[in-house]
Order: sequence, then C-alpha cells, then structure tokens
Amino acid sequence: MNEHDDREPRTPGVANPTMPGAAIGPAGFPAVVIVDEGMREGLQIEDAGIPVEDKVRLLNSMSATGLKRIVVGSFVSPKWTPQMAEVDELVDSFDPRPGVIYTALALNARGVERRAERIPPLSLDNALPATLVHLCDVFVRRNTNRSQADEIASWPAIVQKAKQEGVTEAQIGVNAAWGSNWIGDIPHSERMSRLQQQMDLWTEAGIEVTKVFMGDPMGWHIPPQVEEDLTEIMRRWPQIRTVHLHLHNTRGMAPISAYSALRTLDDRYTLILDSSIGGMGGCPYCGNGRAAGLFPTEDLVYLLEEMGFATGVDLDALIETVVLAEEIVGHRLFGHVSKAGPRPRGDRLYPMDLLFIETLEEAQHFRLGRSVYGGCPSPWKEPIKSPARPE
Repeated sequence: MNEHDDREPRTPGVANPTMPGAAIGPAGFPAVVIVDEGMREGLQIEDAGIPVEDKVRLLNSMSATGLKRIVVGSFVSPKWTPQMAEVDELVDSFDPRPGVIYTALALNARGVERRAERIPPLSLDNALPATLVHLCDVFVRRNTNRSQADEIASWPAIVQKAKQEGVTEAQIGVNAAWGSNWIGDIPHSERMSRLQQQMDLWTEAGIEVTKVFMGDPMGWHIPPQVEEDLTEIMRRWPQIRTVHLHLHNTRGMAPISAYSALRTLDDRYTLILDSSIGGMGGCPYCGNGRAAGLFPTEDLVYLLEEMGFATGVDLDALIETVVLAEEIVGHRLFGHVSKAGPRPRGDRLYPMDLLFIETLEEAQHFRLGRSVYGGCPSPWKEPIKSPARPE
C-alpha cells in the first residue's frame, strides 16, 4: 500500500458522503462501492429466451441481499442485444427496495429517453459528465459502431455542455485499457496520454476532474499494471478521489487486480468495483463470449468482509441468489464462495463425522445440511473428537 505523509484520515464508520452505501474498511484502505452487473452484463450473454418473470425473480432476490447498487439492464436495440428486449417490462414489474440504487445503461438518444421514462425507480446515481475513449479502435467499432476518432471528436461538445450547465466536477476514462485481442498490448504511456488529453480539456473549461474510469472488456489487465496506473494517477492528479474499475475476469486476474487496487489506494479514495453474481457475464464482441465474466459478487463480498469491510450484504442471501441465477440461466456459474461456502465458524463449523465429500453437489452441505448425502452411514468406526472443539 502506498504511504502518503499528507493523508486525510476518514472518520471511522463514515462513508464518503457522495457515495451512499460505500463499504468502510480498516484504516488506510479506500471506501469500496460494489456495483452488481449481473442483470445487464450477465444476462446479455445468456439465452435471449429467459422469461421476463424469471428476470424479475432474480432482480427481486438480488434486491433483498443488501447490495446497494444494481445495474438492471440496458436500453439498447433488441436487434443487437435481444436479451435486453424486455427491459422496460422488467423495470415496470420488479419490487424496488428502499436504499438500493438501480441504474441502467443507455447508448443512444432513444435509449436515454426510454430510461428517463422510468426514473424512478431507476436513477442516474448523480453521474458526473464524462469523457471516454476506447484504446482499441477495433473493439469500439464492433461494440458501438463508432470509431476511436468519433469518441475523441465528441469530447469538446460534452465539455462545453457541462460548462454551460454550471457543472463543477467531471470524470475521465479509458476503456479496452490494457490490451486488445486484435491489436495486442496497450502500454502504460498510452493510458496516461489519453487520460491527460481529457484532463486538459476539462481543466481549460474550469471544471475539476475528480473521478477516473478504467475498463477492460477483454480481460488483458494484470495486477502490476493496475498498480502502476493507479500510482501514477494518484501522483499526477491528486484531486481525483474516486476510481471506477470495470475488470473482466477473462484470464482469472480480476480478483487479484481488484485487490492490488485496494492495496494501492488509501483512505482518501473511494474505489468502485463492478462485479456480477456468480461471475456471470461476458462480451459477444470481444471474441471470448461467456469466458469474459466479471469478478463474482459473492467472492468480492467475502473478500471484503474477511478484510474487515462492513459491506452490509447478507452473504447467505447472496449465495441463494446465485443458486437461483444458475437455475434461471440453466448452467453452473463461475464463483467460488457459492460452491464451498464462506469460512465456517461457530455453530457453522462442519460436523466432525462429516462423510466423504467429493462432488460439487455434496459440497452444498454448507447450506443444505445432511440432506445432500442422504441417509448414508458414517464411514468412521468411532466418533471423531477434538480437544479444540469440546462438545
């Protein structure tokens, strides 16, 4: 973790007031905001025939877990993303929970109109005006039918509009940030250069940049690169205090890179991490499909709680939601805590006469009890006892 002589310690137990629901952890760590993308990033790569009633069941279950931010879907053309064809009906049918912020993606003017018609229960979550550029021109063409040049050309109008509206803060960002399945590695210098271009525009307009977004739909990031980038951002732009990472787990690096971010930033910062129940997700435009999932939300919550963060999420309820998601999508998802359970403690320690456990189905005894192995007799000739557990 980086050390700074000029730290401004956060008052214990008090979240960043601009980010309701942020999880506060041990001294020296950033506040953490979990954004679950399962209903959007997850379902958009699944079967388009999943009934809207099942999607409503899943969203309602997620809402009851204590998650504070849920992306419910995207208002996009059903021609290109048929999985989102019924997003309007979904939003009209689910049961919003007080204290949960529900957002949705919109990529064009019509999508923005459709989303606006459903605010509330949806929210824009006090989004800052933002500039963004994909560092892979091939990916952005495949994904949004725009070019990198188109994105850069849009920046002055975005900045000018924000200035006219009297905005005082803004966000900069890079996507496809660390590498591309079509053009290869993207160096640290390119990420910093593109962020600096955006920073200069906002600064010239008299608007302070306080947030940075870094996305990686193709899963090229590795932890040392994330650490190098965040260290440079902290050094170069000390006014930035919120970092938003969208890290795909294509090559298994998302949990490690997220942990590197936690260790790099300090308690002056808020770290937003996108995740998805069960690790569900992927991108049809990047060449990896469902293999490009996200950090499983249940695994992220488990990590944070074990580190001492108060997430406010009921991990048991979240695991049951993952089980429901697997039922709805019709296949096993990719998280770990939903398969083995959290660390057992207290009255949840395993019985010492537990039978041989071999299959994933049998491993579910942590939530289903002895029913998973039926009436099988104990293989132990005598009861197993331990002085560490006098019972």
